Amino acid sequence: MRFRIIEDRRDEYPVRVLCDALGVSPSGYYAWRSRPESARKAANRQLLADIQRLHDHHRKRYGAPRIHAALRAQGRTVSRGRVERLMHHRHGIRAQRPRAYRVCTTDSNHALPVAPNLLDRNFSPAAPNQVWLTDITYVPTDEGWLYLAVILDLFSRKAVGWAMRDHLRTELPLAALSMAVQRQRPTPGLLHHSDRGSQYAAAEYRKALKDHGIVQSMSRKGNCWDNAPMESFFGTAKSELVHHQRYPTREAA
Repeated sequence: MRFRIIEDRRDEYPVRVLCDALGVSPSGYYAWRSRPESARKAANRQLLADIQRLHDHHRKRYGAPRIHAALRAQGRTVSRGRVERLMHHRHGIRAQRPRAYRVCTTDSNHALPVAPNLLDRNFSPAAPNQVWLTDITYVPTDEGWLYLAVILDLFSRKAVGWAMRDHLRTELPLAALSMAVQRQRPTPGLLHHSDRGSQYAAAEYRKALKDHGIVQSMSRKGNCWDNAPMESFFGTAKSELVHHQRYPTREAA
């Protein structure tokens, strides 16, 4: 292990300095270095090169789980644990996440009807189109904010409906709901969960849900954990498509 540290840092410091710091002899290091490379080491070296290539390709936004998925998609039979060891423990390769900033998209200070929390953090439906989650987020552009409403199927964790506008009026989530209903054709009884935002409590939105036989559920006040999978979805989307990216127009975004 000490020889490996010296090998990894030899371009930064003289070998003799590294050997002294780690309590080994330069001759021992050079003897170790001259040994034939094992098949495992050769495979790890090639795997590391592929990991670094994918990490750079995705602008350093991917951590070990997504790098592992990308490798498997390319036909590489490698365990997630091995990818994590090479990335984190040996070479310090991690997803870069910018400092978060937040724009408020939820106005819960209203006198509109609030639905009970029927979902109650039961995030494991048995089939698609049993539970939909929804929320609104924002994308910065040089023209100003672009607001994004998404309907997420909790079983598949796929976006089944979405809409983008330059405003936060009820029309925005209604358009996302309309897309989801048209694409999925859910049967009556589907549970629709959101925060307490005025858009979701508006009479027009509640009527649309009722017309399609959809049951409304809302998070408790100020409790983002009641809609945690939706928060996670937006976090991933922003990490991959928004952070480290500049959009000149709303249309480009």
